[in-house]
Amino acid sequence: MPGVPNEMTASRDDVTPLAATPPASPHAETKARLAAAVDAARDEILDLSHRIHATPEVAFEEVRAATWVAETLRAHGYAVEHPAGSLATAVRGTLRGGRSDGRDGGPRIAILAEYDALPGLGHGCGHNTMAASGVGAAIALASIAAELPGEIVFLGTPAEERGSGKKTMIEDGLFDGVDAALLFHPCDRNHVESHPLASEDVDVVFHGLQAHAAADPWKGRNALDAMILLFSSVGLWRQQLRPEARVHGIIQEGGTAANIIPERTRAWFMLRSPEQELYEAMKVRFRALVDAAALATDTTAEITFSGGASTMNPNATLEARWVANAAAYGIVDAGPDPNSGSTDMGNVSWVCPTIHPELAIAPEGTPGHSILFRDAAVTPEADRTTLLAATLVAQVAYELFADPELVAAAWRDFRGA
Repeated sequence: MPGVPNEMTASRDDVTPLAATPPASPHAETKARLAAAVDAARDEILDLSHRIHATPEVAFEEVRAATWVAETLRAHGYAVEHPAGSLATAVRGTLRGGRSDGRDGGPRIAILAEYDALPGLGHGCGHNTMAASGVGAAIALASIAAELPGEIVFLGTPAEERGSGKKTMIEDGLFDGVDAALLFHPCDRNHVESHPLASEDVDVVFHGLQAHAAADPWKGRNALDAMILLFSSVGLWRQQLRPEARVHGIIQEGGTAANIIPERTRAWFMLRSPEQELYEAMKVRFRALVDAAALATDTTAEITFSGGASTMNPNATLEARWVANAAAYGIVDAGPDPNSGSTDMGNVSWVCPTIHPELAIAPEGTPGHSILFRDAAVTPEADRTTLLAATLVAQVAYELFADPELVAAAWRDFRGA
Protein backbone atom coordinates (compact mmCIF):
# COMPACT_ATOMS: atom_id res chain seq x y z
CA MET A 1 0.00 0.00 0.00
CA PRO A 2 1.39 3.44 -0.86
CA GLY A 3 2.91 5.25 2.07
CA VAL A 4 3.67 8.88 2.77
CA PRO A 5 6.45 10.46 0.68
CA ASN A 6 9.25 11.65 2.95
CA GLU A 7 9.03 15.21 1.67
CA MET A 8 5.36 15.30 2.64
CA THR A 9 6.04 14.78 6.33
CA ALA A 10 6.90 18.43 6.49
CA SER A 11 7.73 20.53 9.49
CA ARG A 12 4.67 22.09 11.08
CA ASP A 13 6.50 25.16 12.32
CA ASP A 14 5.03 27.33 9.55
CA VAL A 15 1.43 26.82 10.74
CA THR A 16 0.18 30.27 11.81
CA PRO A 17 -1.64 30.16 15.19
CA LEU A 18 -5.38 30.31 14.60
CA ALA A 19 -5.86 32.34 17.76
CA ALA A 20 -4.02 35.21 16.05
CA THR A 21 -7.08 35.85 13.84
CA PRO A 22 -10.16 37.48 15.41
CA PRO A 23 -13.12 35.13 14.91
CA ALA A 24 -16.58 36.06 13.67
CA SER A 25 -19.34 37.28 15.93
CA PRO A 26 -21.33 36.31 17.87
CA HIS A 27 -19.48 34.79 20.84
CA ALA A 28 -16.12 35.96 19.51
CA GLU A 29 -14.37 35.62 22.86
CA THR A 30 -15.35 31.98 23.31
CA LYS A 31 -14.58 31.19 19.68
CA ALA A 32 -11.11 32.63 20.18
CA ARG A 33 -10.63 30.24 23.09
CA LEU A 34 -11.70 27.34 20.88
CA ALA A 35 -9.12 28.39 18.30
CA ALA A 36 -6.50 28.58 21.03
CA ALA A 37 -7.41 25.06 22.17
CA VAL A 38 -6.86 23.78 18.62
CA ASP A 39 -3.51 25.59 18.54
CA ALA A 40 -2.54 24.00 21.86
CA ALA A 41 -3.37 20.52 20.53
CA ARG A 42 -1.79 21.17 17.12
CA ASP A 43 0.90 18.50 17.33
CA GLU A 44 -1.55 15.90 18.65
CA ILE A 45 -4.05 16.64 15.85
CA LEU A 46 -1.53 16.64 13.03
CA ASP A 47 0.28 13.58 14.31
CA LEU A 48 -3.04 11.71 14.14
CA SER A 49 -3.61 12.92 10.57
CA HIS A 50 -0.15 11.80 9.44
CA ARG A 51 -0.31 8.44 11.22
CA ILE A 52 -3.65 7.58 9.61
CA HIS A 53 -2.31 8.69 6.23
CA ALA A 54 0.80 6.53 6.60
CA THR A 55 -1.18 3.40 7.53
CA PRO A 56 -4.23 3.39 5.22
CA GLU A 57 -7.02 0.95 6.01
CA VAL A 58 -9.97 0.27 3.71
CA ALA A 59 -13.68 0.20 4.55
CA PHE A 60 -14.64 -1.75 7.69
CA GLU A 61 -10.95 -2.55 8.35
CA GLU A 62 -9.91 0.76 9.97
CA VAL A 63 -8.69 -0.98 13.12
CA ARG A 64 -5.70 1.22 13.91
CA ALA A 65 -7.35 4.49 12.92
CA ALA A 66 -10.44 3.82 15.03
CA THR A 67 -8.29 2.78 17.99
CA TRP A 68 -6.16 5.92 17.79
CA VAL A 69 -9.27 8.10 17.57
CA ALA A 70 -10.87 6.36 20.55
CA GLU A 71 -7.71 6.65 22.65
CA THR A 72 -7.41 10.36 21.93
CA LEU A 73 -11.03 11.03 22.86
CA ARG A 74 -10.64 9.16 26.16
CA ALA A 75 -7.56 11.21 26.96
CA HIS A 76 -9.69 14.35 26.67
CA GLY A 77 -12.48 13.23 28.96
CA TYR A 78 -14.96 11.57 26.61
CA ALA A 79 -16.87 8.44 27.53
CA VAL A 80 -16.03 6.22 24.57
CA GLU A 81 -17.76 3.23 22.98
CA HIS A 82 -15.46 1.29 20.66
CA PRO A 83 -16.83 -0.65 18.92
CA ALA A 84 -20.03 1.37 18.69
CA GLY A 85 -23.19 -0.34 17.51
CA SER A 86 -22.71 -3.24 15.11
CA LEU A 87 -19.57 -1.93 13.38
CA ALA A 88 -16.24 -3.01 14.84
CA THR A 89 -14.48 0.15 13.67
CA ALA A 90 -17.16 2.67 14.64
CA VAL A 91 -16.46 5.01 17.55
CA ARG A 92 -18.87 6.99 19.72
CA GLY A 93 -17.68 9.46 22.32
CA THR A 94 -19.90 11.58 24.55
CA LEU A 95 -19.21 14.43 26.94
CA ARG A 96 -21.96 16.12 28.92
CA GLY A 97 -21.78 19.86 29.31
CA GLY A 98 -21.38 21.31 32.78
CA ARG A 99 -24.59 23.31 32.39
CA SER A 100 -26.73 20.32 31.40
CA ASP A 101 -29.81 19.40 33.36
CA GLY A 102 -31.10 16.10 32.00
CA ARG A 103 -32.08 15.65 28.36
CA ASP A 104 -33.78 19.09 28.24
CA GLY A 105 -30.65 20.89 29.38
CA GLY A 106 -29.44 21.64 25.87
CA PRO A 107 -28.84 20.23 22.42
CA ARG A 108 -26.83 17.20 21.36
CA ILE A 109 -24.36 18.31 18.69
CA ALA A 110 -22.51 15.62 16.75
CA ILE A 111 -18.97 16.02 15.44
CA LEU A 112 -18.22 13.39 12.80
CA ALA A 113 -15.01 11.87 11.46
CA GLU A 114 -14.12 9.52 8.61
CA TYR A 115 -10.91 7.50 8.32
CA ASP A 116 -11.24 4.82 5.64
CA ALA A 117 -8.86 4.72 2.67
CA LEU A 118 -9.23 3.69 -0.96
CA PRO A 119 -8.09 0.19 -2.05
CA GLY A 120 -4.71 0.31 -3.75
CA LEU A 121 -4.43 4.09 -3.41
CA GLY A 122 -4.46 5.00 0.25
CA HIS A 123 -5.90 8.30 1.40
CA GLY A 124 -6.68 9.65 -2.05
CA CYS A 125 -9.79 11.30 -0.61
CA GLY A 126 -7.98 12.83 2.37
CA HIS A 127 -9.98 11.13 5.09
CA ASN A 128 -6.96 11.39 7.39
CA THR A 129 -7.65 15.14 7.56
CA MET A 130 -11.31 14.46 8.35
CA ALA A 131 -10.48 12.18 11.24
CA ALA A 132 -7.93 14.60 12.65
CA SER A 133 -10.11 17.69 12.25
CA GLY A 134 -13.09 15.96 13.87
CA VAL A 135 -10.92 14.91 16.80
CA GLY A 136 -9.48 18.43 16.95
CA ALA A 137 -12.96 19.95 17.17
CA ALA A 138 -13.85 17.48 19.91
CA ILE A 139 -10.70 18.44 21.84
CA ALA A 140 -11.51 22.14 21.53
CA LEU A 141 -15.09 21.69 22.72
CA ALA A 142 -13.91 19.53 25.62
CA SER A 143 -11.79 22.45 26.80
CA ILE A 144 -14.95 24.51 27.45
CA ALA A 145 -17.33 21.64 28.25
CA ALA A 146 -17.95 22.95 31.75
CA GLU A 147 -19.66 25.99 30.19
CA LEU A 148 -21.86 24.08 27.74
CA PRO A 149 -25.44 22.92 28.00
CA GLY A 150 -26.37 19.66 26.33
CA GLU A 151 -23.94 17.05 25.12
CA ILE A 152 -21.05 16.78 22.67
CA VAL A 153 -21.38 13.60 20.60
CA PHE A 154 -18.40 12.41 18.57
CA LEU A 155 -19.06 9.77 15.92
CA GLY A 156 -16.20 8.03 14.14
CA THR A 157 -17.81 6.66 11.00
CA PRO A 158 -16.22 3.78 9.03
CA ALA A 159 -16.65 2.79 5.42
CA GLU A 160 -17.62 5.95 3.59
CA GLU A 161 -15.86 4.84 0.42
CA ARG A 162 -17.74 1.54 0.27
CA GLY A 163 -20.53 0.23 2.42
CA SER A 164 -22.06 3.46 3.78
CA GLY A 165 -21.09 3.01 7.41
CA LYS A 166 -23.21 5.96 8.51
CA LYS A 167 -26.31 4.21 7.14
CA THR A 168 -25.59 1.28 9.47
CA MET A 169 -24.88 3.62 12.39
CA ILE A 170 -28.22 5.34 11.80
CA GLU A 171 -29.93 1.95 11.86
CA ASP A 172 -28.04 1.13 15.06
CA GLY A 173 -29.55 4.21 16.75
CA LEU A 174 -26.26 6.08 17.14
CA PHE A 175 -27.76 9.27 15.69
CA ASP A 176 -30.90 9.16 17.87
CA GLY A 177 -31.51 12.47 19.61
CA VAL A 178 -28.80 14.35 17.69
CA ASP A 179 -29.78 17.96 16.90
CA ALA A 180 -27.09 18.69 14.31
CA ALA A 181 -24.23 16.85 12.60
CA LEU A 182 -21.07 18.58 11.36
CA LEU A 183 -18.33 17.11 9.16
CA PHE A 184 -15.61 18.79 7.09
CA HIS A 185 -14.30 17.24 3.86
CA PRO A 186 -11.07 18.15 2.01
CA CYS A 187 -11.36 19.44 -1.55
CA ASP A 188 -9.60 21.56 -4.18
CA ARG A 189 -11.90 24.54 -3.47
CA ASN A 190 -13.78 26.12 -0.55
CA HIS A 191 -17.54 25.71 -0.38
CA VAL A 192 -20.30 24.58 1.94
CA GLU A 193 -23.16 23.68 -0.40
CA SER A 194 -22.98 20.31 -2.14
CA HIS A 195 -25.32 18.08 -4.09
CA PRO A 196 -24.03 14.50 -3.79
CA LEU A 197 -25.51 11.75 -5.92
CA ALA A 198 -27.57 8.86 -4.61
CA SER A 199 -25.31 5.83 -4.87
CA GLU A 200 -25.15 2.11 -4.22
CA ASP A 201 -22.51 -0.59 -4.59
CA VAL A 202 -23.34 -3.55 -6.82
CA ASP A 203 -21.50 -6.88 -6.87
CA VAL A 204 -22.06 -8.92 -10.04
CA VAL A 205 -20.92 -12.54 -10.32
CA PHE A 206 -21.33 -14.68 -13.44
CA HIS A 207 -21.12 -18.47 -13.21
CA GLY A 208 -20.22 -20.61 -16.24
CA LEU A 209 -18.47 -23.92 -16.83
CA GLN A 210 -14.75 -24.69 -17.23
CA ALA A 211 -13.37 -26.38 -20.34
CA HIS A 212 -10.09 -26.55 -22.26
CA ALA A 213 -9.92 -23.32 -24.23
CA ALA A 214 -8.19 -25.03 -27.22
CA ALA A 215 -9.13 -28.72 -27.18
CA ASP A 216 -12.88 -28.53 -26.53
CA PRO A 217 -14.06 -24.95 -25.82
CA TRP A 218 -17.60 -25.87 -26.93
CA LYS A 219 -18.00 -27.81 -23.69
CA GLY A 220 -17.58 -24.63 -21.64
CA ARG A 221 -19.79 -21.66 -20.76
CA ASN A 222 -17.67 -18.52 -20.63
CA ALA A 223 -18.34 -16.31 -17.61
CA LEU A 224 -15.79 -13.77 -18.87
CA ASP A 225 -17.74 -13.33 -22.10
CA ALA A 226 -20.78 -12.51 -19.97
CA MET A 227 -18.86 -9.88 -18.02
CA ILE A 228 -17.40 -8.28 -21.14
CA LEU A 229 -20.87 -8.17 -22.66
CA LEU A 230 -22.19 -6.47 -19.54
CA PHE A 231 -19.49 -3.79 -19.69
CA SER A 232 -20.24 -3.25 -23.40
CA SER A 233 -23.95 -2.92 -22.63
CA VAL A 234 -23.26 -0.38 -19.88
CA GLY A 235 -21.13 1.62 -22.31
CA LEU A 236 -24.00 1.76 -24.81
CA TRP A 237 -26.50 2.57 -22.04
CA ARG A 238 -24.50 5.67 -21.06
CA GLN A 239 -25.53 7.35 -24.34
CA GLN A 240 -29.13 7.53 -23.06
CA LEU A 241 -28.38 8.37 -19.44
CA ARG A 242 -28.78 11.88 -18.13
CA PRO A 243 -25.41 13.69 -17.90
CA GLU A 244 -25.42 13.72 -14.08
CA ALA A 245 -26.01 9.97 -13.74
CA ARG A 246 -23.08 7.60 -13.40
CA VAL A 247 -22.43 3.88 -13.90
CA HIS A 248 -18.88 2.63 -13.45
CA GLY A 249 -17.15 -0.56 -12.41
CA ILE A 250 -14.09 -2.78 -12.36
CA ILE A 251 -13.53 -6.50 -12.99
CA GLN A 252 -12.18 -8.06 -9.81
CA GLU A 253 -12.02 -11.67 -11.07
CA GLY A 254 -11.65 -12.51 -14.75
CA GLY A 255 -10.55 -16.13 -14.82
CA THR A 256 -7.49 -18.13 -13.79
CA ALA A 257 -5.62 -19.00 -17.00
CA ALA A 258 -5.78 -18.19 -20.70
CA ASN A 259 -6.22 -21.87 -21.62
CA ILE A 260 -9.19 -22.42 -19.29
CA ILE A 261 -12.69 -21.20 -20.14
CA PRO A 262 -13.50 -18.99 -17.09
CA GLU A 263 -16.25 -20.47 -14.93
CA ARG A 264 -16.53 -17.44 -12.65
CA THR A 265 -16.08 -13.69 -13.00
CA ARG A 266 -16.79 -10.92 -10.53
CA ALA A 267 -17.16 -7.15 -10.86
CA TRP A 268 -17.83 -4.22 -8.58
CA PHE A 269 -20.10 -1.54 -10.01
CA MET A 270 -21.50 1.70 -8.63
CA LEU A 271 -24.73 3.33 -9.77
CA ARG A 272 -25.30 7.03 -9.07
CA SER A 273 -28.05 9.54 -9.73
CA PRO A 274 -29.01 13.05 -8.56
CA GLU A 275 -32.62 11.94 -8.01
CA GLN A 276 -33.95 8.94 -6.12
CA GLU A 277 -36.70 8.22 -8.68
CA LEU A 278 -34.21 8.11 -11.55
CA TYR A 279 -31.90 5.95 -9.46
CA GLU A 280 -34.61 3.33 -8.90
CA ALA A 281 -35.20 3.18 -12.66
CA MET A 282 -31.45 2.75 -13.22
CA LYS A 283 -31.42 -0.26 -10.88
CA VAL A 284 -34.15 -1.94 -12.88
CA ARG A 285 -32.30 -1.32 -16.15
CA PHE A 286 -28.98 -2.55 -14.73
CA ARG A 287 -30.57 -5.81 -13.58
CA ALA A 288 -31.97 -6.27 -17.09
CA LEU A 289 -28.51 -5.78 -18.63
CA VAL A 290 -27.03 -8.41 -16.29
CA ASP A 291 -29.80 -10.87 -17.13
CA ALA A 292 -29.33 -10.21 -20.85
CA ALA A 293 -25.57 -10.90 -20.63
CA ALA A 294 -26.23 -14.16 -18.79
CA LEU A 295 -28.85 -15.23 -21.34
CA ALA A 296 -26.57 -14.48 -24.29
CA THR A 297 -23.69 -16.54 -22.86
CA ASP A 298 -25.69 -19.38 -21.26
CA THR A 299 -24.34 -18.46 -17.83
CA THR A 300 -26.05 -17.56 -14.56
CA ALA A 301 -25.70 -14.32 -12.61
CA GLU A 302 -25.84 -13.08 -9.03
CA ILE A 303 -26.47 -9.39 -8.26
CA THR A 304 -25.98 -7.97 -4.76
CA PHE A 305 -26.74 -4.35 -3.90
CA SER A 306 -25.15 -2.99 -0.72
CA GLY A 307 -24.51 0.20 1.17
CA GLY A 308 -26.57 3.05 -0.15
CA ALA A 309 -25.80 6.76 0.02
CA SER A 310 -28.62 9.32 -0.25
CA THR A 311 -28.87 12.72 -1.82
CA MET A 312 -28.32 15.71 0.51
CA ASN A 313 -30.99 17.56 2.46
CA PRO A 314 -29.36 21.03 2.57
CA ASN A 315 -29.61 23.22 5.65
CA ALA A 316 -29.41 26.93 4.90
CA THR A 317 -29.18 27.91 8.58
CA LEU A 318 -26.09 25.83 9.28
CA GLU A 319 -24.54 26.69 5.91
CA ALA A 320 -24.84 30.41 6.65
CA ARG A 321 -23.10 30.02 10.01
CA TRP A 322 -20.24 28.07 8.42
CA VAL A 323 -19.77 30.72 5.73
CA ALA A 324 -19.76 33.53 8.31
CA ASN A 325 -17.24 31.83 10.58
CA ALA A 326 -14.99 30.80 7.68
CA ALA A 327 -15.00 34.38 6.29
CA ALA A 328 -13.22 35.59 9.43
CA TYR A 329 -10.25 33.44 8.36
CA GLY A 330 -10.26 34.73 4.79
CA ILE A 331 -12.22 31.83 3.31
CA VAL A 332 -14.50 32.91 0.45
CA ASP A 333 -17.25 30.46 -0.40
CA ALA A 334 -16.92 29.40 -4.05
CA GLY A 335 -20.48 28.13 -4.40
CA PRO A 336 -21.74 24.60 -5.04
CA ASP A 337 -19.29 22.01 -6.33
CA PRO A 338 -20.16 21.19 -9.96
CA ASN A 339 -18.42 17.78 -9.72
CA SER A 340 -20.34 15.93 -7.05
CA GLY A 341 -19.60 12.40 -5.99
CA SER A 342 -21.55 10.54 -3.31
CA THR A 343 -21.39 10.40 0.47
CA ASP A 344 -23.31 8.67 3.23
CA MET A 345 -23.36 12.06 4.96
CA GLY A 346 -26.40 12.46 2.72
CA ASN A 347 -28.11 9.75 4.78
CA VAL A 348 -27.38 11.71 7.95
CA SER A 349 -28.90 14.85 6.43
CA TRP A 350 -32.32 13.15 6.38
CA VAL A 351 -32.03 12.28 10.08
CA CYS A 352 -30.99 15.66 11.54
CA PRO A 353 -29.77 19.10 10.39
CA THR A 354 -26.42 18.49 8.67
CA ILE A 355 -23.61 20.27 6.88
CA HIS A 356 -20.74 18.76 4.93
CA PRO A 357 -18.54 21.77 3.99
CA GLU A 358 -15.33 21.44 2.02
CA LEU A 359 -12.03 23.29 2.34
CA ALA A 360 -9.14 23.23 -0.11
CA ILE A 361 -5.99 21.22 0.61
CA ALA A 362 -4.75 21.26 -3.00
CA PRO A 363 -4.77 23.60 -6.03
CA GLU A 364 -8.09 23.88 -7.83
CA GLY A 365 -8.35 21.22 -10.51
CA THR A 366 -6.55 18.54 -8.50
CA PRO A 367 -8.63 15.39 -9.02
CA GLY A 368 -9.97 13.55 -6.03
CA HIS A 369 -9.30 9.82 -5.65
CA SER A 370 -5.87 10.29 -7.19
CA ILE A 371 -2.21 10.04 -6.25
CA LEU A 372 -2.01 13.83 -6.47
CA PHE A 373 -4.76 14.28 -3.90
CA ARG A 374 -3.34 11.52 -1.71
CA ASP A 375 0.02 13.24 -1.56
CA ALA A 376 -1.63 16.63 -0.98
CA ALA A 377 -3.33 15.27 2.15
CA VAL A 378 -0.11 15.47 4.23
CA THR A 379 1.36 18.72 2.94
CA PRO A 380 1.72 21.81 5.13
CA GLU A 381 -1.32 23.22 3.31
CA ALA A 382 -3.37 20.20 4.33
CA ASP A 383 -2.14 20.58 7.90
CA ARG A 384 -3.26 24.21 7.98
CA THR A 385 -6.64 23.27 6.56
CA THR A 386 -7.04 20.43 9.06
CA LEU A 387 -6.51 22.81 11.97
CA LEU A 388 -8.79 25.44 10.44
CA ALA A 389 -11.51 22.85 9.85
CA ALA A 390 -11.27 21.71 13.48
CA THR A 391 -11.65 25.32 14.61
CA LEU A 392 -14.61 26.08 12.35
CA VAL A 393 -16.47 22.90 13.26
CA ALA A 394 -15.99 23.69 16.95
CA GLN A 395 -17.11 27.31 16.47
CA VAL A 396 -20.28 26.40 14.57
CA ALA A 397 -21.02 23.73 17.18
CA TYR A 398 -20.59 26.29 19.95
CA GLU A 399 -23.08 28.65 18.30
CA LEU A 400 -25.62 25.81 18.37
CA PHE A 401 -24.93 25.14 22.04
CA ALA A 402 -25.21 28.84 22.88
CA ASP A 403 -28.33 29.72 20.90
CA PRO A 404 -31.47 27.53 21.17
CA GLU A 405 -33.15 29.59 18.43
CA LEU A 406 -30.36 28.68 16.00
CA VAL A 407 -31.03 24.98 16.67
CA ALA A 408 -34.76 25.56 16.17
CA ALA A 409 -34.09 27.38 12.87
CA ALA A 410 -31.91 24.50 11.66
CA TRP A 411 -34.73 22.06 12.43
CA ARG A 412 -37.20 24.27 10.56
CA ASP A 413 -34.94 24.11 7.50
CA PHE A 414 -34.67 20.35 7.91
CA ARG A 415 -38.43 19.84 8.12
CA GLY A 416 -39.07 22.25 5.28
CA ALA A 417 -37.39 19.84 2.88
